[in-house]
Amino acid sequence: MIVLDSDVLIEILNPKSEKGVDMFNRVLSSDQEIVTTAINLHEVAFGLYKRGKPLNGLVQFSILDFTRKDAMLSSELELALEQIGKPIMRTDTMVAAIAINNNANLCTFNIRHFEPLKKKGLKLF
Repeated sequence: MIVLDSDVLIEILNPKSEKGVDMFNRVLSSDQEIVTTAINLHEVAFGLYKRGKPLNGLVQFSILDFTRKDAMLSSELELALEQIGKPIMRTDTMVAAIAINNNANLCTFNIRHFEPLKKKGLKLF
């Protein structure tokens, strides 16, 4: 299973983005289930609503919800990163927790940002 992060979703939904087309083709060729999270849905939908753009392609993805188990893990991840001086946004630790708990690969363009979480079980696509 591949979880698409917000930055990837934004590029995929932009028909003019070669970067998005290339990544989407790469993800499709993996033959894995393609999903996103409720957190990413919120982030991207907010941006689209704010700009008055349609949600067309966004609503077609399967969505992984944020669970109690994810909440517990994301708080641990956030604290661990804060303690080593590499804090990231809370929503990013939430997305990472969802990916870890679903044994999924996170597809993001922000590899360096999520790299420290590989030690905690995060798999990057």
